[in-house]
Amino acid sequence: MLDDPQTKHPEPPQPKQKQPMPGGESAMRPQADHGEKSYRGSGKLAGMAAIITGADSGIGRAVAIAYAREGADVLISYFSEHDDARETARLVEEAGRKAVLVSGDIKQEPHCKEIVAKAVEAFGHVDILVNNAAHQASFDRLEDISAEEWDVTFRTNLYSQFYLSKAAVSVMKPGSTIINTSSINAKNPSPHLLAYAATKGAIANFTAGLAGLVAERGIRVNAVAPGPIWTPLIPSTMPEEAVESFGRNTPLGRAGQPAELAAAYVMLASPEASYITGAVIPVTGGRPML
Repeated sequence: MLDDPQTKHPEPPQPKQKQPMPGGESAMRPQADHGEKSYRGSGKLAGMAAIITGADSGIGRAVAIAYAREGADVLISYFSEHDDARETARLVEEAGRKAVLVSGDIKQEPHCKEIVAKAVEAFGHVDILVNNAAHQASFDRLEDISAEEWDVTFRTNLYSQFYLSKAAVSVMKPGSTIINTSSINAKNPSPHLLAYAATKGAIANFTAGLAGLVAERGIRVNAVAPGPIWTPLIPSTMPEEAVESFGRNTPLGRAGQPAELAAAYVMLASPEASYITGAVIPVTGGRPML
């Protein structure tokens, strides 16, 4: 059966809602779809081990579900959203794979090293690193952005990718892969998300440069660039009016669901993508990234 992509998932308006940062899945209306009922695996990642940051919710949870159903064990890295992280772990284990929960602050390099060390301890190897965790906040004026806020955004979104990639490549074998989460904001920055958009542009550049740097080791590096995706980040960081209309500015007329990102992350991690490195794959609901 074919599905019309315009109406496959809920369309705006969403109910006005506000959550404290960093937000949680259970309070979202409507609930996000992570592929819990829809994703079917086919062994593309059989026997692999993955680290996914921000895997407690949103895109990270959808990727964890897909990877587990494709045959991979998953380390779920998250900050402090314990209930959401435990639910992701349950879904990974329900797929018959091993789940390891690691909470903590990826802004700190020692913690990033610890994540990789725990993955090696639990799985014996690291084949996939998904740098997905992110921080964003919305501001109407430049003067309202504090130096602390700028620092938190860059350290969470960009520094952590450097720290984790540096630790991971030291244990990765040829055929391994790193997948970073960039954004439509890399090419079409939202003025109200100035710090966030700046990091996402940097991530796209980091992806291309790192791909060239580690190619001689047989490690591939790519990025996925989501458009507006319905995750806890939205009601916890945006004004209620923006949440209500979120996703309407795409050609498909709605926000994407985390489940709609999973296939891109699976493809980039799989052996079938062996000649893809240094690429940024847009999943934007039709908003162009040229």
